[in-house]
Amino acid sequence: MTVTESGVGAARTIDLQTFTDPRGRLSVVEGGRHLPFEIRRVYYLYDVPENALRGAHGHRRLQQLIIAMHGRFTVHLDDGFRRLAVTLDHPGQGLYIAPMTWREIIGFSGGAVALVLASDHYDADDYFHDYEGFLLEARAAVPRPEGGRA
Repeated sequence: MTVTESGVGAARTIDLQTFTDPRGRLSVVEGGRHLPFEIRRVYYLYDVPENALRGAHGHRRLQQLIIAMHGRFTVHLDDGFRRLAVTLDHPGQGLYIAPMTWREIIGFSGGAVALVLASDHYDADDYFHDYEGFLLEARAAVPRPEGGRA
């Protein structure tokens, strides 16, 4: 399993453990073992129009792993200080998204399926739907250097 840091919060890509033989491929992800969280919820996005925007929110506590099970899409990440775009296009790789990271998912190819593994059950109070509110809280959570500004 290979992990590549992104520089945005604790977000990183994870190459999943994959086994290949003449019968095909099998990729494995285990909560608490391959992920820094236990999996409490699984959901997936599909039949998303190519020009649709999904996500457009952040979470205070929730951790997620997003996997492109089929097709391709791009996840835009923002931790309040840095931004990064990650294109997912292979079911053997996932994108770990830490708490306090804004995400927007765009550019779905035809037939794309995005699988999301989440660290907790749905909790409406955990969401940021307002980007400005997210920025205020994300920036306030980071200690300021002496004499500096966050």
